Amino acid sequence: MNALWRRELKRFVRDRTRLISSVITPILWLVIFGEGLGFAISFTGISYTQFLLPGIIAQTLLFTSIFLGISVIWDRQFGFMKEILVAPIGRISIFIGKMLGIGTAAIFQGIIVIIFGFLIGVPLTFSAVGLAIPVMIIVTIGLTCIGLIIASLMTSLESFGTIVTFVNLPMFFLSGALFPVTSLPYWIKWAFYINPLTYGVDALRTVLISGWHSLLPLYYDILIIVVFDILAIIIGTYLFTNRQ
Repeated sequence: MNALWRRELKRFVRDRTRLISSVITPILWLVIFGEGLGFAISFTGISYTQFLLPGIIAQTLLFTSIFLGISVIWDRQFGFMKEILVAPIGRISIFIGKMLGIGTAAIFQGIIVIIFGFLIGVPLTFSAVGLAIPVMIIVTIGLTCIGLIIASLMTSLESFGTIVTFVNLPMFFLSGALFPVTSLPYWIKWAFYINPLTYGVDALRTVLISGWHSLLPLYYDILIIVVFDILAIIIGTYLFTNRQ
């Protein structure tokens, strides 16, 4: 399990193109949307960039966690997966090792976005960041499992890319990352409430923005995310261990 965790991190760090692009993309979202729409959207006591930062952190975790599940398909196509499946270790350990490696890479990118928030003047405290990192960890666990679940069901890179796009974009846009959920009409709110990322964004805003009126109390957000993580791990390990 530790070896797989280290392998996933090494693959991520050594792929400079993917590393740089995955960091630049959320920064562009933060700068362009935060500064561009900031002139048209205002909140009492905070700037739109400050409101947007937790959403972009969640976006980074989402896109990285799910997309890096593609490593399962790469390993399967190039024969590495066959080698580790016949090794004297359980498939659950393989799944957890993959999950930890991908999740660590996603959290690393989320921290980079937080640092960039400091640099552009978003008011953040070290205590708030210290609370945000555990929230990022529990959010990433479930999202990573989604990527591994999709990869376990797919047989080609093309199919994986199509399904990931189909999953990523609705989860992101229906999470309240770009605008507050409370201001939406009732007929569309249900789509936000069934989206687990909504509660991750809400929890991040609660800990990063002082005095923010959250959608739910923080402990409810955490409880919902943890339940989602448990279900995702159960489904993911089942599909991974039963795939031929």
